Amino acid sequence: MHWALFIIIILLTFVIMEGITWLTHRYIMHGFLWYLHQDHHQKGPGFFEKNDAFFLIFAVPAWLSIMLGLQYKIYWVAAIGFGVALYGLAYFLVHEVIIHQRFKWFSRSNNTYIRTIRWAHKMHHKHLDKYRGESFGMLLVAKKYWQKVKADKFRNAKPVN
Repeated sequence: MHWALFIIIILLTFVIMEGITWLTHRYIMHGFLWYLHQDHHQKGPGFFEKNDAFFLIFAVPAWLSIMLGLQYKIYWVAAIGFGVALYGLAYFLVHEVIIHQRFKWFSRSNNTYIRTIRWAHKMHHKHLDKYRGESFGMLLVAKKYWQKVKADKFRNAKPVN
């Protein structure tokens, strides 16, 4: 397999994972696996959540795809595994570090994109049950959240003298 095709498959898989994440979050986490996701919306004591089990649900197939794809020289399978793993890394950094700040590695940002994904996620978390909800994605958010954050920035801007 040509290295360029390998990279294209990785990047395409990464992009597709945003849709898979939205569908999984909306219909599985807020569906029949709510018992694993509930403690993410109704925070209890302790650092770990049952919701953290979803890491394994995505990491194990990614790892198997990488390992078996490389072992049997089915490189497109390995590329898909790398794409899922790359999305998992992005998910960890965006969701756990930037949005929920479970790891205090960065200070709060005034960046419009970061403020927008944080606001969209906050709107998701205002619903404490599995039935109502909004904003199930992670990296892509609806236009209304962008508009709200931009309006807030405009409202809070200091006049230039």
